[in-house]
Amino acid sequence: MALEFKIIPVTPFAQNCSVVWCTESNLAAVIDPGGDLDKVIGVIQSKGLELDKILITHAHLDHAGGTAELARVTGAPIIGPHRDDQFWIDLLPEQCRQFGFDGDSFTPDQWLNHGDRVPLGNLSFDVVHCPGHTPGHVVFVEKTQQFAAVGDVIFQGSIGRTDFPKSNPQDLLDSIRQRLLPLGDDIRFIPGHGPMSTFGQERQTNPFVADSRFG
Repeated sequence: MALEFKIIPVTPFAQNCSVVWCTESNLAAVIDPGGDLDKVIGVIQSKGLELDKILITHAHLDHAGGTAELARVTGAPIIGPHRDDQFWIDLLPEQCRQFGFDGDSFTPDQWLNHGDRVPLGNLSFDVVHCPGHTPGHVVFVEKTQQFAAVGDVIFQGSIGRTDFPKSNPQDLLDSIRQRLLPLGDDIRFIPGHGPMSTFGQERQTNPFVADSRFG
């Protein structure tokens, strides 16, 4: 069993949309299709993958703006985020208009809760609810592959913004310190923007959440 992935920066915000797939089944998931769907579909086709589902970490426009169109074109079900991001989904058309994006609201085929599991071929992603950046933000973790897709919760050397409606800085710190970092130092993660890192590296060096800051 193995997991492979391809990161595809999309939209002017350079959001890390990713195609993740099980090498044994060739079943794939697109995580956070913010836009530029021609690039995303091109990766799926070039690698001979079958799109099994669309996974959403949270409903900001650069992460979810292309969700409705991708589901319409491919027929793949939309999985996530947590129901507490419903208001952001409702705001997607307005968000997209403000920034000159194409995008629409959508209805998830499945809302996610903390502790849920999402299968992908022979892989299984644990769902970790990580509020703070948005109230309904979720993270997808494949423990056997030491892999996570964390959206805008944590970045290499930084953490998500908390100046949006219903953001909460203490919730974000608690999500990272109590729910993500304890999963293991060796877990590598794709953040919503910028380069990959590991939980161990961020535990040591991230000025917002490093162990040294908390004694």
